[in-house]
Amino acid sequence: MNFHNEINNDIKFLAKSEIRLKILSELYNHPNSVRGIVNKTDITYSSVSSNISKLEQNDHIRKIDNQYHINPMSEIYFKTFMDFKNSVDIINDYHDFWNNHNLNQLSMYCMKNLTDLKDSELIETTPIDIYKTHNTIKKQLMESESIKAIFPYLHPEYPQLIEHILKNKGIVELLIPRSIYKAIMSKINDKIRKNALKQGNLIAYPVKEELKIYLTICDQSMSLGLFKDDGSFDQNRILISNNEKAQKWAETLFENLKNDVIK
Repeated sequence: MNFHNEINNDIKFLAKSEIRLKILSELYNHPNSVRGIVNKTDITYSSVSSNISKLEQNDHIRKIDNQYHINPMSEIYFKTFMDFKNSVDIINDYHDFWNNHNLNQLSMYCMKNLTDLKDSELIETTPIDIYKTHNTIKKQLMESESIKAIFPYLHPEYPQLIEHILKNKGIVELLIPRSIYKAIMSKINDKIRKNALKQGNLIAYPVKEELKIYLTICDQSMSLGLFKDDGSFDQNRILISNNEKAQKWAETLFENLKNDVIK
């Protein structure tokens, strides 16, 4: 049997039992006894004991001083499998957000680390509240002292929101298409804009190529919007999160895209 087949068999062995995955999840966090795992998981003693024996026989765990420890290679298997499972869950949970949308400007890092968005919330417009997504974004911006943002299109309220942050000595960093650069900048109060530019509180990059992502990174939250495959921006849904991992994920996306488009 070659190494590739061994890995496949190991992953199949682990993946086909929810009980084994729960046991490994406990041991991944810290070593434990059979009784300790039973108390933590509410799985019956006989089921835990039986599956512990199978895991031990297949060299996934080892017993040291009456406690079971996960083996290093199995730890890698488990982490990889759970990352994949969580990514699939995110795609399924937010199917309408990802499906039939342009993901080309998501960096490889961001695609590999979709699990960082697992605690996000999908905000969608409704027939009763057709401005729900924009009002959610507006609230985030109004409550933030500083922002980083990718604005791929011009909304009439963007200049006012930017001006509000700059007026309060906040910092604004923008990636915007060259085609709307003047339209946004000219609608910000002239004195506020010039002072902010001079002090480095307003940094705006006019981008020549098309931007196919909407992104805001505020003090405590991030929001992500996508373009449809037909080239139009999907104003009906955004993904938002105040999770620290999601914030870092968004920061990485912003910096990667900035490095790609700023020549």
